[in-house]
Order: sequence, then structure tokens, then C-alpha cells
Amino acid sequence: MAPDLAALTGRPGHAECAECAVRRGTSLTHDIPKDSRMNDIVTPTQPSLDTAALREFVERKWNDEILHALTDYIAVPAKSPGFDADWARNGYIDRVVRDAAQWAERQPVKGLKLEVIRLEGRTPVIFFEVPATRSGSTETIVLYGHLDKQPEFDGWRKDLGPWTPKFEDGKLYGRGGADDGYAIYSSVTALAALDAQGVERPRCVGLIETCEESGSYDLLPYVDALRDRLGRVSLVVCLDSGAGNYDQLWLTTSLRGLISGSLEVQVLDEGIHSGGYGGIAPSSFRIMRQLFERLEDAGSGNVLPKGFHSPIPLQRLKEAEATAHILGDDVWKKMPWACGQDGLSVLPTTTDPKEALLNSTWRPSLSVTGAAGLPALADAGNVLRPRTAFKLSLRLPPLIDAAQAVQELKALLEVDPPYNAKVTFKSDAGAASGWNAPDVAPWLTSALNTASQRHYGEDVAYIGQGGTIPLMNTLQAGFPTAQFMVCGVLGPKSNAHGPNEFLHVPYAKKLTAAVAEVIALAP
Repeated sequence: MAPDLAALTGRPGHAECAECAVRRGTSLTHDIPKDSRMNDIVTPTQPSLDTAALREFVERKWNDEILHALTDYIAVPAKSPGFDADWARNGYIDRVVRDAAQWAERQPVKGLKLEVIRLEGRTPVIFFEVPATRSGSTETIVLYGHLDKQPEFDGWRKDLGPWTPKFEDGKLYGRGGADDGYAIYSSVTALAALDAQGVERPRCVGLIETCEESGSYDLLPYVDALRDRLGRVSLVVCLDSGAGNYDQLWLTTSLRGLISGSLEVQVLDEGIHSGGYGGIAPSSFRIMRQLFERLEDAGSGNVLPKGFHSPIPLQRLKEAEATAHILGDDVWKKMPWACGQDGLSVLPTTTDPKEALLNSTWRPSLSVTGAAGLPALADAGNVLRPRTAFKLSLRLPPLIDAAQAVQELKALLEVDPPYNAKVTFKSDAGAASGWNAPDVAPWLTSALNTASQRHYGEDVAYIGQGGTIPLMNTLQAGFPTAQFMVCGVLGPKSNAHGPNEFLHVPYAKKLTAAVAEVIALAP
């Protein structure tokens, strides 16, 4: 049974609000006056923001409250619905939503109104509104994050675990702290820090989902339902991205798209003796290899179909070159490479930093993330297996349409199967297109540099990310004049989705203060 919204938030009447908010079949795009050009707005007069006081406020809030809240959050196995079919019954997502909502409501943010909204059969969303304190402001800043998590994975250090939080050397270890549990706490703290100094700001709304790690397939109905309440969006702040290092503020300028799904090859109805029939019945694994040859060059790892490639914009090539100059060989050396055959490290696909960046941000790549039909090694008898199934993850360049790519991939893998084997590809819900950021407005460039200089001592840097945040493309289409501050704490070795994930707390504190700076400088 779905939990009662009033009980979850302590605020009556929210269930009715959620139902009334649904606007099925309506467009996300707002009518924007022809003379509206947010990119041309001149930066307002510099607000009287005391940077030292801002740092002190953020430091105190993190030390006294946020670290404790995130420690509790990490301990809850709030796996995304794609990895926990019984998420509603288990109640873990509801728990982290309740905890985050209650914490946010206690914060000293002027006029904050928060509700937990639940559409039937979907994961919940936290939505909060904070009225403008700047006279005459008509714009809205959207603050985005998510509270659902990736599954456990193996390989954690002996003294660590996905649901066993540990603070060590400035890092908070455990699943989800960096991806992306900290986001709501950081965003609300940034607003509270401005209010503490009486610094004027535009209207802000928060949108915190719980389906991001499954492709955000639950989110679009909420965005549609909340369309009118979002207002006229001038800036989107997303804290679910990465950082090239921990020395400066990093702005994400592109995100790859994603197709995930299961490819299965079946040749028999049941397993048979490999000695008696091997050589007569084809191997399902060998057929799988043949299918892979249609998609990927085994020698280079290059994805072959031209439909999964797109031109790389000149500006992104220049950014990759600049980022490669900043990071150097750390682009590839930061990975936890195994010891190779000759006692030296395993090698990357390229040691050229610029090409490595482009490979991971603007070119497609294929990963096998799971398998079925294969017994454990200890249980592997001399049996010709009836089937082999792989879970595939195909990352797409930012400009490729994911829905069309799904159809192309399915046709590519299923047509003319070797030996007339039964081949099926089933894509997961939530295939997502990538995102290429709009040109950064002069005011935002200035604000980002100001924030980075004040809190990191370096200019802002620009980087593409290989991951996917489905909402960014949706918001850019719906609010074409909006600017985007897509940042995050997923820096070197933070290892989101894998073992030993950590939140770099000093960097997160600085990012919180930087967000406050940018909001204060927003038109």
C-alpha cells in the first residue's frame, strides 16, 4: 500500500494537490515573449555577500547537520526501482524522502513550502518552493537532485560497505552520498546561507526525484504535472554531475545518452552433454559473439554503426583540449587499473588525454553489465548451455536521439540470427537522450568564475560527462532560454555506481557555497 502523503510529510492535503496537479497530454514548453532573451540580461549590481560569513555558515551547517543526515541516508538501501521491484513495499525510498523533506522544512529559508508528491504507481518526488526576495524578480531557478541509489556491487574494501557509512580523511564512504543524496541538503543550505545575510535572490523551486538511476521514467509525468508551478525558468542548478579534479569548480557542458537492455540468445530448450553434442549444437555464447561483431569492433572497442555517432561541435573539441591541458594523464591514470600480464598496469584504449575525454563524453561505448544463463564457476559442469543473456549498456553521444537508437539497435541484433537461433533484445524503460548545453551567458560565466575564485582559488573549468541525466534535455526543450549550472562532486576515484563510493566533503562544502554565490548573482 502506498504511504499516506500527509503522514509522510506532516503536511495535510498533499495527496489532493498531487492529483489536481496532473496535466496529462500537455506540453512542457512555456509561451516565452519574443523579446525575452535571458542570455542578454545584464548582471545585476553585485550583492553585498560576505564570502567569509558564507563559508562559515556552510561549514557549520555541514558539520553540525548535513554529515549526520547523510550518514543516516547512506545506511538506507534506497535502491532505484529498476533494481528493487518491491521498492514500494520495502519502504526505503519513502524513508529517505521523509528524512530529507523533514530536514529541509526545518531550515531557516524564508517562505519555504515543501510537499512530497506521489502519482499513483510512481516513485515520489519532493517539490519545494521559495518565493523571491528580490523586488520585481519574475524568474525562477530550478534546483534538481535525486535520492534513489544504484545497487550494492561487490569489491568494497573490507572495512567499508554500500550501507555502512564511514567518514575517513575528509571522505564520507557509502552508496549514494555523492550520487546524489547530498544535493537537496546542499541546495537548501545555499538558500539558507543567502537568507542569513539578507542577500536578495530570485524565486527558487526544488525538484528531487527518486527514479534517476533507473532512467527517470517516473519523472516526466511529474514535470508535466508541475509545469505551471515551475514558472518561468531562467536557471537550472543540477548537482548530480562530476568534477575533473577537486581544485576548482567544474561546469558540465554535455552528457551522453543511454540505452540499456537485455540481449538473449537461445539454442536449446534444456542443457545437454557437451561431449555428446558439442560440435552439433551451436554454442549460444559463440552466437552472442557474432552478434557483438555487428555492434562493436573487438580490437578497438569502437562502436560500428554510423547511426550511433554524431559530429562533435567545435566548441566541445576546444573544451576537451583545454581540459586535457588541466588534467593531463590523470584523465586515465585515476582509474583503479589492475596489474597486467607483465606486472605493469593494464593500459587504457588511448593515453592521449584529449582523445580519452572525447571517447568518454562524445563517442558511443558499449559495456556488458550483467549476465544470465551462466552458472557459477564452482557449479559449471560439462553442459552445453541452452541460453546466454547479457545486460547491455550503450552510451550514446549527446546529439543522438535515444528512442530512434533503441529501434536501430534492436533491428541490428535481431535480424538474420546465426543458425536461426532465437535472439531477443528487450530495452529497459527509461532510454534517455543525451544533452548538449546551450551557450553560457556572460552573466553566468562571470558568476561561475567569481564563485570558483572565491571558494577554490581557480577559474571555473568546463568538461563533458559520460553519464546521463535525463531531465536536462527535457528542461532545455521546455525552457529554451534557460541557463544551466550542471555540477557535482563525482571527482577522481569517487567511484559512483562502484565499490568504495565516497563524497569528498571539503569539495562539497565549497560547491554549496559556490551555488549560493551563483544564485545571488542570477538575474
